[in-house]
Amino acid sequence: MLNEWHTMTWEEVGRLPATGMDTAMLPVGATEQHGPHMGCGMDAEIARWLCHAVADKTDAALLPTLAFGCSIGHSKRWPGTIALQPKTMIDIVKQIGDWVYASGFKRFFIVNTHVTNFAPLRCALEMLRAEYDDFMIALVNSASISERVRKKHFHDAEDWHANDAETSLMMALSPDMVRPLRIKDSDDHDRTESCVFSHPVNRTSTNGVTGKPSLASKEKGQQLFEWMVDDLTAMVKKGMHESPPLPFGYSDKIEIG
Repeated sequence: MLNEWHTMTWEEVGRLPATGMDTAMLPVGATEQHGPHMGCGMDAEIARWLCHAVADKTDAALLPTLAFGCSIGHSKRWPGTIALQPKTMIDIVKQIGDWVYASGFKRFFIVNTHVTNFAPLRCALEMLRAEYDDFMIALVNSASISERVRKKHFHDAEDWHANDAETSLMMALSPDMVRPLRIKDSDDHDRTESCVFSHPVNRTSTNGVTGKPSLASKEKGQQLFEWMVDDLTAMVKKGMHESPPLPFGYSDKIEIG
């Protein structure tokens, strides 16, 4: 059963944790340039499709997709990127978590599809679990849900972006996002392998791409998406039955003899 938060009444939302379904899921993407061959909403599309499929299999409450993220590393060289500052993103996700908890949910999956969202999302996680002792939060990066998923994302570039994996996923899920006539000329190699410093995309890519979208296919995207759904579903189902390894409260003081 698909429990979409934005379509439910307050009674229906409240009934979920009251009847034992205390898991909520927040899809987090980004709006940023994805080269000359792909639409700027690619990360948000992946987040939406992935979490929709997993929520349907697990009955977790599905929050609306957060379509803006920490994309400041993509610079202002290419039009299309709409970026949040990290501190802004921390506040947004922390406050979303506050209200999820207030609605009675005790398990919260933040599913992230944009690499540089990780740091601010991790900060929000730390703040939430420190404030609410019985709130369990999992931060999941879609490209590393499992080893087989990670290998597919990284095979053509370590610093990948708009590459084979992402282009294949869009061919399979949202073909309107892809410009087929531009794909074969969009490859750009990874220039970061020998770098000591972390450079913004304007200093590492000529066209906003890192990797080989020319290798992409709809069939590869379908297979990769199937793996992502299966592996995230298994993770969510496991989390629905997890308890903390130890019973101590966040503010419990240890006795010093």
